[in-house]
Parts: sequence; structure tokens; C-alpha cells
Amino acid sequence: MSTQTITAAAAGTWRLGDLPVHRVGFGAMRLTGSAAFHHGTPSDRDRSIAVLRKAIDLGVDHIDTAAFYFSSLRSANELINSALAPYPDDLVIVTKVGPHRAYDGTWGTSARPEDLRGHVEENLRQLGRDHLDVVNLRRMPSWESITEHFGALAELREAGLIRHLGVSNVTARHLAEAQAIAPVVCVQNRYALDRPDPESDEVLRRCGDQGIAFVPFYAVAGEAGERGAVTAHDEDVLAVARAHGASPAQIRIAWTLHQGPHVLAIPGTGDPGHLAENVAAGAIRLTGEELHLLGAPRRTVG
Repeated sequence: MSTQTITAAAAGTWRLGDLPVHRVGFGAMRLTGSAAFHHGTPSDRDRSIAVLRKAIDLGVDHIDTAAFYFSSLRSANELINSALAPYPDDLVIVTKVGPHRAYDGTWGTSARPEDLRGHVEENLRQLGRDHLDVVNLRRMPSWESITEHFGALAELREAGLIRHLGVSNVTARHLAEAQAIAPVVCVQNRYALDRPDPESDEVLRRCGDQGIAFVPFYAVAGEAGERGAVTAHDEDVLAVARAHGASPAQIRIAWTLHQGPHVLAIPGTGDPGHLAENVAAGAIRLTGEELHLLGAPRRTVG
């Protein structure tokens, strides 16, 4: 499909609290190098900055990032700051806290509740902001409850350091825990066309019922996860892609957006051409028959 005149507006809009955003945003994780985090080859800085500026030109007004997105030479937050500050008034930057990486790139002990202020302040410093638009608490596998951690972030919200709160990698029970403490504007869970997950299906449904944004990560990567976009595509994905003159990645993004008007997409890339394709996927309208075909792997789970 042609991507020449398609902007993020084609996907429609939703709200993160009181902040309207186009439903196709941008994930900053892959700006830093050939693979996520400190593995692989660091990115070309000028090219990464060009990708960010092109995203804004294409109408992207929602960027997902984190202080722990960095390679041996590149920091996603520093790139965002350098490329886009002073920030457009309508740009919403969403970051996340919970995981921790040392300066040498190794993963450290995940944050304790009392550590979260330091994590928030590090994002503020790197981004050059006096407050963060949205902060997601990324639940770590060892956390049975998120009450204490989310409560610490709620205190930072009351102090004016954070405007809105979200949660990531959670079950419906964790979402309810958070909502008992403070409003939740988004849930960021792993979710992909060919990765059945009944628990996240339930969270997606609850978010839709309550008007909360559901923001899948690894929607294009699928099982490949942080290694990058999946290269092995189901024949049904390939068939639908051919019918639309689109790439399989575009069909995965389009399918994601079709899961509900409250579902946002944050595909990431360090390639300007891929960026334009990702944004253009927001204009693809799948038929009911195509959605049924693509949804087969999720219906057969269990």
C-alpha cells in the first residue's frame, strides 16, 4: 500500500486520561541499536533522531520510552530530548518504571517502592521535563501484589511529578489493585495476533468496558519479542497482506487496532521507511472475514 500521504490520524484517536492521542504511536526501544537494550550494534545517532522527527511529521503524538532503554552508546530518552525538545504541545510521552539496569547495562534488582522516586526523577532528567505525562508501573514476575509500588507512584502523582498512571504486565487482579489506589489510564501488556493469552484477553475486555487504553507491546514481534519483528508469518497473515498490498507487519498492526477502539499500537523501529509503513497500517480496514481468519490461533488455545 502507498504510504506517501497517510498519517497517524488515519487510525483515529483515544485518550490517556485527559490527553488525546492518535491510536498509532511509536515505541522508542529499538532506537538505540540493532537489538533491544545493550546487545547488538548501537544505532546511528543522526538516523535515530531523523526517525523521531519523521514520526512527528507523520502525526505521531504518543511516544513510549523508558530510562532503561539504552545500548552501549545510545539512550532512548536522550535521543527523544535531543530530537524533539522543545516538545510539541500535543506530544504525550509515556515512560515506565520497575525494571532496573546498572550503568554497564546489566539488569539489577527490580525497584522497591522507595526506589521509584529515583526512577521517575531519572526519566525527568533525561527527557528534560518537569513532570511526566504518563508513567506505567511495569510489574516484575516476583511481585505477587503491586499495591505498595503503585501506591508509591500515586504519591508522586499527588506531588505533581506525574500526570497520569498506568500499569504493565498485569493480570485483572493487579489492575483492580491499582484502581483501588488511583485512576489507571492505560494497561500495557504483551499481546500479539499469534500469541494466545486468555489472561490478557480478559484484561483487554475489562479495559474496553472501563474506557482504559490497552497498549500491546511486541504486537509485531510476536514470539520473537525483544529480538525484533517476527520473520515467520502464518499463511493467513500473508494472504491478508497480499489482498491489501501490505506487509505482514502492517497486517499485524491493523489486527491489533481492530481489537477495540481503546486499543493503541506502539510499533518501534530505527528505520524511516518502516516507520512510514507502521503509521500507514492505521489506515487498513480489515473485513469481518479477514478478522475471523486471523483470529483462528486465539480461538484454538487450550
